[in-house]
Amino acid sequence: MIPLRRVAISTLLILAWPAAHAADGQKIFTQGGQNPAALACLGCHGADGKGIAAAGFPRLAGLPAGYLNKQLNDFRSGSRKQAVMEPLAKALTAEEATAVSAYLADLPSDAAPDLRRQQIATDPVSRLALYGDWSRQIPGCVQCHGPGGSGVGEHFPPLAGQPQGYLVAQLNAWREGSRRNDPNQLMVGVAKAMTDAEITAIAAFFAHPLSQEVKP
Repeated sequence: MIPLRRVAISTLLILAWPAAHAADGQKIFTQGGQNPAALACLGCHGADGKGIAAAGFPRLAGLPAGYLNKQLNDFRSGSRKQAVMEPLAKALTAEEATAVSAYLADLPSDAAPDLRRQQIATDPVSRLALYGDWSRQIPGCVQCHGPGGSGVGEHFPPLAGQPQGYLVAQLNAWREGSRRNDPNQLMVGVAKAMTDAEITAIAAFFAHPLSQEVKP
């Protein structure tokens, strides 16, 4: 027979594990990982995880844990390249990457902007964002990234409210091949089909959604 005391201790450890796991994620976010090269995330992504728009650092708060963890692992493997994030991600252990992703996913984020202009879009930028251009095999951004670009699941992150500079950088990374971690390679083709002017305009469209004219 297993002593009751041992059972009680084991039960307490099991119950305490999620809290300890979450605490590890918070510590990594605010202080960094065990490896000194794994710097704290808040230095670039803000104390609330909502990013620093002026510097082009994206919001992480509220993004799906699976998506965040995949991006960290892709930085570690080199399938997604970025001069700052690659060494930071490589300095994290797999367990640390999972923990900080879970912590960030649980952080509160701003509500997705209300982009009610789905019925009629007469200007080229709105048409591209909402309907795409199938003559060039470009689907509408919201057809994958959800209404208003608010994000869908683990493979289609939110676009609305992310810094314009960040969105431009990602589209250019898809075009240039420095980012190629799309499971279906969809974004590679989409980005390569877009012009420089369209990339800038689409990035502004989602970065500043409340400034867009609401269509009837």
